[in-house]
Amino acid sequence: MARPSTEHNERVVRSSGNVFADLAFADADERQTKVRLAVAINDILRRRGLPQAKAAEQLGINQPKVSALSKYRLEGFSVERLIRFLTSLNQDVEIVIRNKPRTRREGRVFVTAA
Repeated sequence: MARPSTEHNERVVRSSGNVFADLAFADADERQTKVRLAVAINDILRRRGLPQAKAAEQLGINQPKVSALSKYRLEGFSVERLIRFLTSLNQDVEIVIRNKPRTRREGRVFVTAA
């Protein structure tokens, strides 16, 4: 059996809270927003027990797009479209704009599902 190395040359870096920013994606905020919206949509669909065909009908898209959404393949979905899906599922979406804290360099987009 191999013995674990006692040398640790690895460095641990604290996450920013956005994995896409940590991976240096230029559109990190948009990707994070899309994922959080998709999580909310998929959670609603799962809780309602909707089959993909029925979910597609309710969202106004075809079943392969529901499949892509359920697998978080979000390239073909805009933030606006994901918000429309939430309203078609009888959810209110509230957008709040406020000043960022002085301790942070840039503004950010944050999505919270209630």
